[in-house]
This record gives sequence, C-alpha cells and structure tokens, in this order.
Amino acid sequence: MKLMLVTILAFIIIIPGIMEISAEKNSYFDSVKFIQYLDENTALEEVRNGNLDMYFYRISADRLENSKSREGLNVFDSSGGSYSILVNPAETEKFNPFSIKENRFALNYLVDRKLIVNELMSGYGAPMISNYGPFDPAYLTIIEQLEAFNFRYNPTLAEETITKNLKERGATKVNDKWQIDGESIEITFFIRSDDPVRKSIGEILASELERIGFTVKKDFGDLNKAFVVVYGSNPADLKWNLYTEGWNKSAFVKYDSVGLGQMYSPWFSNMPGFNVPDYWNYQNEYIDAISQKIYTGNFSSSQEREDLIQQATIEGVNESVRIFLASKVDQYVVNQNVHGVVNDFGAGVPSRFTPINAQSDKNELVIGVKQIYQGAWNPVMGFSDSYSRQIWGILSDPVSFPHPFTGEIFPVRGNWQVETAGPDGMLDLPDDAIIWDPISQTWKTVPADSQAVSKVIFDLEFSNWHNGQKMDMNDVLHSLYFTIEWGTQTDENDKTVDNEFTPRAAQSVQTLIGVKPIDENTIEVYVDYWHFDEGEIADWASLWNTMPWEIFTAIEQAVIDGKVSLSRSGVGSKNINWVSLIIPNDALVIQSYLDEFKKEKFVPAPLKQLETDLQYFDSRYSASSEWITENDHAVISNGPFYLDSYSPESRTISVSAFEDESYPFKVGYWSAFEKTEFPKITKVQIANLIQKEGELNISIETSQTDSILFFLNNNNGDLVFSETIVVSENPTEIKIPGEQTKGLGIGANDLKIFAMSNTVLKPDFYSTSFLVTENKNQLPEVAPDKIQFTENEGTSLWFILPVIAIIIAGSIYIKKRKSSN
Repeated sequence: MKLMLVTILAFIIIIPGIMEISAEKNSYFDSVKFIQYLDENTALEEVRNGNLDMYFYRISADRLENSKSREGLNVFDSSGGSYSILVNPAETEKFNPFSIKENRFALNYLVDRKLIVNELMSGYGAPMISNYGPFDPAYLTIIEQLEAFNFRYNPTLAEETITKNLKERGATKVNDKWQIDGESIEITFFIRSDDPVRKSIGEILASELERIGFTVKKDFGDLNKAFVVVYGSNPADLKWNLYTEGWNKSAFVKYDSVGLGQMYSPWFSNMPGFNVPDYWNYQNEYIDAISQKIYTGNFSSSQEREDLIQQATIEGVNESVRIFLASKVDQYVVNQNVHGVVNDFGAGVPSRFTPINAQSDKNELVIGVKQIYQGAWNPVMGFSDSYSRQIWGILSDPVSFPHPFTGEIFPVRGNWQVETAGPDGMLDLPDDAIIWDPISQTWKTVPADSQAVSKVIFDLEFSNWHNGQKMDMNDVLHSLYFTIEWGTQTDENDKTVDNEFTPRAAQSVQTLIGVKPIDENTIEVYVDYWHFDEGEIADWASLWNTMPWEIFTAIEQAVIDGKVSLSRSGVGSKNINWVSLIIPNDALVIQSYLDEFKKEKFVPAPLKQLETDLQYFDSRYSASSEWITENDHAVISNGPFYLDSYSPESRTISVSAFEDESYPFKVGYWSAFEKTEFPKITKVQIANLIQKEGELNISIETSQTDSILFFLNNNNGDLVFSETIVVSENPTEIKIPGEQTKGLGIGANDLKIFAMSNTVLKPDFYSTSFLVTENKNQLPEVAPDKIQFTENEGTSLWFILPVIAIIIAGSIYIKKRKSSN
C-alpha cells in the first residue's frame, strides 16, 4: 500500500544498473557506525574534519551561508519534512478552550507562518496550511482549496474569535487573564526543546496566547517524553493542550494514500485518543470515510481521487486538530571525500540508499545522528521515529520501494505481473485459492465463485536471513496470517487486537480475497483494489516479511500473555513495555519463547497446514535463539547490513556488512540513483507595478524544465488566473492580457510559479508579489496586512518535494508514511 499523489505529467523511472566492482561484496563499507551528536554545530565540525562522514540531521542555514563555511563539505538540500501543531480537542470536566472548533481554527491566524520560514528557518522552507505543502505532488491538486482559506497572520482576528467563543461559554477576564468558574484558563504547551526551530515556534505561540489572556504552562521535552505525555496519555486528562510536532519522510512517493488518514483521520490511530478504548477519542466519521476510500483504492478514476483528496483536505484544515505551519528544506552535510550519496526527494541524504551506495577510502562509514534511540524497534508498530527508521532501512530489504526521484513503485525483491478488471469489472479466483480464517484458525479455500478486482503474480527473490536460515514462502504466508489475524476482531475477548495496528490492518483485510502459492517463490494474490497506476496495485497486494516468522510468533505470544505491547498505546493504557528487539531484556523475552517453542516442538497455527518437517521448526527456533545469545538483541532481517551492537553508554549503533552469497544486490547496484537533474527557475522578471486591467508581462528563465505552471492571486487571496505552458524557448515569455488581469486588486498581488520536468517529479517553486494601481505612475496605498512579501522576499526554492516503508507483518501492509522526529 502506498502514499502518493495525482500528477499532471508522466514520469520516467530510472532503473538501477549493476556496477561490477566485486563479484562478492554487497556494500562498499565493511561496517557503518551511527553516533549520537545532539549539537549540530559540533557535528558540523566533525564532518568537516573527517571524524564523521556525514550527519543525518539538518544544519542551520546560517552555519553554511558562504563558501568558507562550506570548506571540506558537500552540502545537499532536501525537502521532505514539516512542522505542525497538534491540538487537544478533548471535551472534559475541566474547561478546555480548544474543545471549541472555532478556537482551534483561530490558531491559524495566531501563527506567523512567514516569520517561521523567513526568520526561524532562514528561508529554507515554505509556509503550509495542510498536510500537503507546495513541495508535495498533491499540492497542485488542492491549491485552489488551500488558497480559499486565505490564512494570514492576523492576531487581532484570532483574539476576536477566541474572545467571542470564551464569553459564550461564560468565561470572563480578570486582570487581563481569562477565567471560568473562578479558575484561570490554563493551557499546557508541550514544546520540543531538542529542536531549536520548534522551541522557538512554541515560545512565540505561547507569548501570543499569554497576550490574549491565557495562563500558559510550558512543558519542555524530547520525542521520548512526547511518547508518554502527548501520544501516551488520555487527552481528557489535559496533560497537554498543544504540542510542536515535526515530521520526516523515509521515502518519496508519487501517490499518497496514507497522509490524509495519518494526519487528519481518527481511524489511523494518530489523532488524540489514538483509539485506546478507555481514552477520550477524537471522532470524525466524515473524514474517516473519505480517507479510507483514498487508502483502499475505492475510486473509479484519477479525477474522483482528486475530488476525495480535496474534500478530506478541506475538512482537515477546518477541524484544525493538526495545524500545519511550514514545510522544511533541510541542509545535510557530507565530508568532501565521501561519494555516492543518494539525495532522495523525500528522505533526503538519510535515504536507505546512501549508506548502501556511499564510498570513500575507508572501511567504515561513520554517520552522526541527532538521536540514537527513540521509540521502539519492532516490525509491527515500531520504527515510528525517523532516527530508528534511518538505520532499519539498511538492515531490511522491502519487496518494493518508491523510486527516489519519481516516487513510482518499483520491485526490489522480485518481479510482478498485474492483471486488473478495475475499476468496474471483476476477475474469477481459482478454486484452490486460500485465505486465513481467524475463526477456525485454519487456511480455507475461498468460497466458490469468488471474485476480485485485481490479480498480481509475484516472483519473489529470497535470500538468507541474517541468522543464516533461508527465507521461504512460510515467512510470506505468515505475514498474510498476521495481517488478517490482527486486523480482525472476532469478539470482545479476542486477544489478537492492538489499538493502533488493528484499525489500520482492518482496512487491508477488507480487500484481501485470496492467495494461491504456485511454487517455492511464486504466489498469486487477489485483492479488491484498483488504481490507475499498476505499480500501486502491486504494492498494495504485495506479500513480504522483514523478519523471520518465528520472531513474529514469539512477539505475538508475548503480547497475548500481556508481557509486552505491539504499539506505544500499551505503554500508557496497559503499563507494559513497548516491545523493542534491540533492548537486551526484550530480546530475552523473545528468546524464552523461542526456547519453549523448540522444547515443546510447537508448530504455529498458520504453518500447520503448510509445513510438516519438525526438523525445519527446530532449526528455525535454534538459529534465532542462538543469534540472540551471540548478539544480545533479536533484530534479524534480510538487508545488506546486520545489527552488530547497540551501546546506550556511548550512544552508538554499529552495523556490519552482510556478506552472504545469497544476498542478491552486489556493490554498486544502486549507483544510478546518485545523480539526477532537477528543474530550476534561474531568473524571473516581472514589473513591480502595473496598471489596473493592464497587460502583465513575465519572463521566466529555467533549466531542465519541460513545462511551467503559474498562479495569479489578488490581494484577497482569490485565484485570478492560472495556466500551464510547455517550455519551447528559454526564457519563456508570458503575456497576460488585461481581460485576464482585471480580477487583480489595487495593492499587493501574488504570483506563484512552478517549473516541472517530465523525468523528475520535483518542481521548482518561486513566489513573489507585485503592485497594481489605478494610475501606473502613482503607487497605491496598501494596508500592512495585505503585504505578503517584502522587497527582497521573492524566493526561489530549488529543492522540493517531499513515509513509510514500514513493514508490518509483511509487505501486505507496507505503508509509506511520515515518521515523527
């Protein structure tokens, strides 16, 4: 399943080619060491002097502002992240001002998005008001809807709105402080102190709220603390009212099926309450229904899909439970002696391909990271933070992955053939197709005359697991079992239910009709899923596993026995550990089950009909148990590196090259991803002043550009004119006649330009303002709140576009989603 979006152009996939360096080596480096550097200034100097090869966190623009500050470095710009404010909308006995929808919405006028971008981010970003910012493929689909909100920093309007709503609830101001029922109205603001930008955002917004008359309590912390205070607590307890969130992407995706569910919809378990039964939970059936249609391919055309995206976006912004502020353009530094960096449009330099493809004259690649351990390491509902995902990406191989520059899905471990009758037709299933039945706990043949929308034949490419055991079809079918078993709640006593995983997996289960194993590495998968891009169908239907089935079985039994939790929700609601296979104590829990399974000659229910060789099970249990004894962790996967060690004391994680002959990708295989040419706006000429209803002339110089899309908005934010132009000459000269400009208002008007390429799904973006007057020789009077750009504020953002490859029980539930940081 996938995260991507509708685009107006066709894009070409670069197919990686094999560079024959060595017939045996699978990577250039023998090992990769990740070392925590909290201070970015220290990390910058360590990269410059060669003690670090690169730093997997952004460096402030003011530290890289001239050629001298860049000596010894290669600097890469990449967009792919964003900042947001999570708002607690809980209705509780204690008065919560943000339980009022209009007060949440008013925060959009209380945040100065331009100040955040221009001052706090030094211009490296762009304002955004929805999950999709100007650097996302979906942005052009929803730009008219977003422009209609016409958000501008207007604290007066925000205060008027909030004051009106508070007075209607019986609140009064005493000594310039809001009170209700004789008590101060207090707001608890959880502010991330480990990120200078988010710390400043929190401080500024807190000051605005205090100015309005709220009593603000500031609670500072990092992501680990946020997992407990924000994501792990009952919203009704009001341990927090606001939280400064940050998001990163682990891959660049073309068609986003996940984002609107993840950021706005309760069913995805990422909204306040997080679907924990005993907690107060935010509810919105309308946006749930829309985002589930997008997620499960329940549409009949690309236009219908666009309509759904527009509806969900409008509802998400109107509800303002999660308020987006700015999309980031991060600057990453790499030592000048390191080559082969893959700057993924979504993940940036920390893409999974960089450590795999990077080269230097050393045997070990040393990478600095902001945090070495946050959250939990488990393949079901772990790896939810960007820090762990950056490492997990080189320990595991997915069955498919988005191309780093086009976002189109390509097969990694195997190949596929797609046959679909969608969106309106159906295909017949063979009589011997099977599906897991969670009631009888057996594989059953599908009912007679079963049909599905699409069929995908997967020819999978197996290798050895890191523990030496061979991957096989049992691992793949176990992933299907796990998704169905844990995505179906059979009754109120069902123990194979997780508050976060089950609602998401349930969406997949609804589309799974049946499978037919053909041979030891080939399987047919039948799904009720359609997309106009066949790669998306294949990705949705894909079956895979990133850990051996015996590890999943041990995790499953430990969760059923109440010893650990699959997800973070269990940490607060059940007061147990969020299982993390990198932690020795949790690894020992897994090992104890493996040893018990071996002793009892245990055969898991989903494998009883598939495998009868008891020696096979004995070998699997023994190999994984021995791995835990030797390595002090239970992280076993199938990628080009394996986890060697984790040292909390030195804040380091070391991984070693998996030099196994069965591994299919030899050194240099991904070298085609090293470089690409981006479209770029190099110069824009436009008159600073035009006469009302006069002709507007624009000259745009570009490089690597096939087409230009521009938007004209008047001083009220309304769209006046838009056009797409195919680039045939450079510069492109645009003449807009007076009949098309008559909608422009007297004063400051806005121009937005996108330069696009047919081969790279990453447009360049430029925006500026110009003045319209009744008399061309006389400047108009412009109200300060109408001025959107100051004299030097026109900005060319030549970096853009920003999930995700989280392997949950297997690729049947692969999602490209954003991760917290």
